[in-house]
Amino acid sequence: MRPILLQGHERSLTQIKFNKEGDLLFSCSKDNVINVWYSHNGERLGTYEGNNGSVWTVDVDPESRFMVSGAADNTLRLWAVGTGKCLYTWEFPTAVKRVAFNESGSQVVCITEQRMGHQCAIRVFDINPEGDGTKQSKDPKYMFNPIGSKATVCAFTLAHNIIITGHESGKVALFNVKSGEEVDNNERAHSDVVTDLQLSKDRTYCVTSSKDKAARIHDTKNLMVIKTFNTETPLNSAALTPNRPFVLLGGGQDAMNVTTTSARQGKFETRFWHKVFEEEVGRVKGHFGPINTIAVHPAGTSYASGGEDGFVRVHHFDDSYFKAKPYGDLEIIE
Repeated sequence: MRPILLQGHERSLTQIKFNKEGDLLFSCSKDNVINVWYSHNGERLGTYEGNNGSVWTVDVDPESRFMVSGAADNTLRLWAVGTGKCLYTWEFPTAVKRVAFNESGSQVVCITEQRMGHQCAIRVFDINPEGDGTKQSKDPKYMFNPIGSKATVCAFTLAHNIIITGHESGKVALFNVKSGEEVDNNERAHSDVVTDLQLSKDRTYCVTSSKDKAARIHDTKNLMVIKTFNTETPLNSAALTPNRPFVLLGGGQDAMNVTTTSARQGKFETRFWHKVFEEEVGRVKGHFGPINTIAVHPAGTSYASGGEDGFVRVHHFDDSYFKAKPYGDLEIIE
């Protein structure tokens, strides 16, 4: 499984994302640019330039027509995937830390940072697909301030107007975006900040990673913790593999402590855990710094990881990965 090394960023990666078909990989980093790559061979298709600060987060709609990004210049931007043109810019008082499309691509949810007297806010915008996409409404459809600990990650669930959020305190919650009320919560989902939240293909469950060194799978309907994966390093990202029962975890001690240890001690490997048996089954080395973000190809044929070292590594799985019997002699019929 030889990785394809994507060198297109000068600073550490913040998030990477495949589109729905998996032929494109979007990456954003602290160097203000967003890159798009062909995932099968690592060729760079283009860049999206215009942000004046670290780009924290990116997401792409199901048709790969629009892409949204959130950045430290306090903007949420809508881009045309095909041309690289910035179609619309929403401005806020503080930085945008997380963006996510809903399943149909008609709405975007974004989290803005709690800073300088401004509370953490969650906003939902309708995306108008008419024409060239430049005619967007300036005001959010819904906006509310989650009470208590600030939100760090979010995603739309299957239920109408319900989003799932992860918080700085380790709490995972469900919010009704229309009323702004907390529908349900699990205060003790994690004991430290939730660093990533990724949904399963059918959006019925999600995996979260945290600085408390654990990753957990939650039911998106009632927030029940289904599985827990305890590692010995702070985690920055967790992803689920479709068609195979694995969870991919990435992390490593903070960048400021890194120089004191070797790569093996710094734990800069992507860890593969068995989703059902909660056991670690393998590791893939590579990054020269903590892994900040992991994404798995929607067809489950490859995965990519983005690190503090500014590299994205794309790994296409070998035949042995697909021939392996993760349940022993037990055959699972999809």
